Amino acid sequence: MTTTTAHVLVTGGAGYIGSVLSRQLLDRGYRVTVLDNFLYRQNSLLDCCPSDAFRVVRGDCRDERVVTDVLRDADVIIPLAALVGAPLCQRDRIGAYTVNFEAVQLLCKLSSPAQRILFPVTNSGYGIGQPSVPCTEESPLRPISLYGETKVKAEQVVLDRGNAITLRLATVFGASPRMRMDLLVNDFVWRAVHDRAVVVFEGHCKRNYIHVRDVVKAFLHSLDQFESMKNRPYNVGLNDANLSKLELCREIQRIVPEFVCFEAPIGEDPDKRDYIVSNERMYSTGFRPDWPLERGIRELTKCYTIVAGTGYGNV
Repeated sequence: MTTTTAHVLVTGGAGYIGSVLSRQLLDRGYRVTVLDNFLYRQNSLLDCCPSDAFRVVRGDCRDERVVTDVLRDADVIIPLAALVGAPLCQRDRIGAYTVNFEAVQLLCKLSSPAQRILFPVTNSGYGIGQPSVPCTEESPLRPISLYGETKVKAEQVVLDRGNAITLRLATVFGASPRMRMDLLVNDFVWRAVHDRAVVVFEGHCKRNYIHVRDVVKAFLHSLDQFESMKNRPYNVGLNDANLSKLELCREIQRIVPEFVCFEAPIGEDPDKRDYIVSNERMYSTGFRPDWPLERGIRELTKCYTIVAGTGYGNV
């Protein structure tokens, strides 16, 4: 497969990750079809429209007729369409199940075995890990949210289908044309820039982090290394960013010294995941991230000089 002729279908391609990925796929010489319902009325793909290699379809990833059409001459399928995050999935449980699981099941049924799939899932499937023991791809999956449950079920369908790679993404951060400010790092930096303070619930809970552009780099890397990587899951995160919420606050304070954080003595976070992650399997393929946490925080402080409102998120 050569990058000058290969055709990539990206469902949810106008979203937070997809709007960065679609542009970079075009820049690498791929033909790109995006299927998106534009739920958030975003205009994040306008810079792709001048390209003759770009096609965009407004539609629902659960509609068999639409999916059959966009699949027809795709070489690679990247199913990004999802209801992302525990709060949104809790609010729309039926949508979470039908989009995050059944739509992926439909793609696997309608696609030919020769079509490759690169599927992003979430490392929140690890749920609550053991203290100081990194979760690897062999660790048990014990999701504690509906979002995690639907993505874990969909990952199994994709891996059972074969000719696929799944990427278990850490908590993503950074600026995107379809900005999300409800992600943890993005949210805390917003508060640091505009409020100078945040109240943290369950500040000891740890998770791993990865910049949105490094997620895109992981997709492109997986396309390049597909044959040697296929039919396995890969954790994708920063090895030096297994941080608790309070540790994250301290990293932000290095960039925004006026920022203060308080840990609430009562109350709880509905997203109770707590784990650290090893990304060594992905690193062993030659992948290296470009965006350490500090660089992403500095980027976000510039982003929030431009983005003045709070209407950017999934909830």
